[in-house]
Amino acid sequence: MSRYTGPRRKIMRALGIDLPGLSRLGIEGNFNPPGQHGYQKTNRKKSEFGLQLMEKQKLRFNYGVSESQLRRIVEEAKRGKGATGDRIVELLERRLDNLVFRTGFAPTIPAARQMVAHGHIQLNGRRVTIPSIRLRAGDKFGPTEKGRKHELLQATLKSPALERPDWIGLDGPSADACLTHLPMGADAAPFPLDIQRVVEYYATRI
Repeated sequence: MSRYTGPRRKIMRALGIDLPGLSRLGIEGNFNPPGQHGYQKTNRKKSEFGLQLMEKQKLRFNYGVSESQLRRIVEEAKRGKGATGDRIVELLERRLDNLVFRTGFAPTIPAARQMVAHGHIQLNGRRVTIPSIRLRAGDKFGPTEKGRKHELLQATLKSPALERPDWIGLDGPSADACLTHLPMGADAAPFPLDIQRVVEYYATRI
């Protein structure tokens, strides 16, 4: 399944939650699913599978990964040390496009991905164009000299979509950032998430 490029608020209404990485515009209290019979859909009791699927879709759409990418991340998380759910969120949060967004260089993850792909971001002093690069603690990243003049970056730094998490350090004058330490636990996600249901969803699929 490829990366989603359709209406973003429609997805958030279907999931009943604001996903800051997907869109800066919230659903503004309209938690009814889209469509003519959206109100009736809210009264239906979801099955356990439906709840698991919803939590999985939150991750997919907020972080902008395809189904195959998310499956590989879950497989890697299961092989690592510690709780699988915590590792899943950690691996997603360490992606370069997400860190560009969480630092305040871009208003959404799709915008951050485009910024990286166009060569406006550097990692440890070298320009990179791969949004999915995963950073390690101590890695430094930020806009290139040309990227610092990017109007979107300048505007977002003045009014970031989210408060910057404590695992990202930022030197304001130079706009250089650093992943000071790895994000810890499922609470690192910037939206309500039942990560155990995601683990259960993939338990019989991997």
